[in-house]
Amino acid sequence: MAFAPISTYFAPHGDGSIRGGFYEKDHGNFFEYSDAEAAEDPSPWPKYNMKVWLNQGKWRYAKVVKTRAYVVVDEAEDGTPIVEKWILKKNGEYNWK
Repeated sequence: MAFAPISTYFAPHGDGSIRGGFYEKDHGNFFEYSDAEAAEDPSPWPKYNMKVWLNQGKWRYAKVVKTRAYVVVDEAEDGTPIVEKWILKKNGEYNWK
């Protein structure tokens, strides 16, 4: 399981950039994701505008849709992203106010 840091959670604890969480289908691992544009370091690839949080506070840029996550795992020599497609189950958006 990989949770986003508290600094991304809703007030009063964070900046509200957290967007949701999902289970990755192949291995059943849980990940949370947050808005990369609200962060201090926005994505160099506008299409990949989310951060999928990994263990120990590490993250990767991603595009998260209803049943898929397109996760940037590396960068090619020409600067284009190298992307893995993850199949999701139980993708839930957080709507706390």
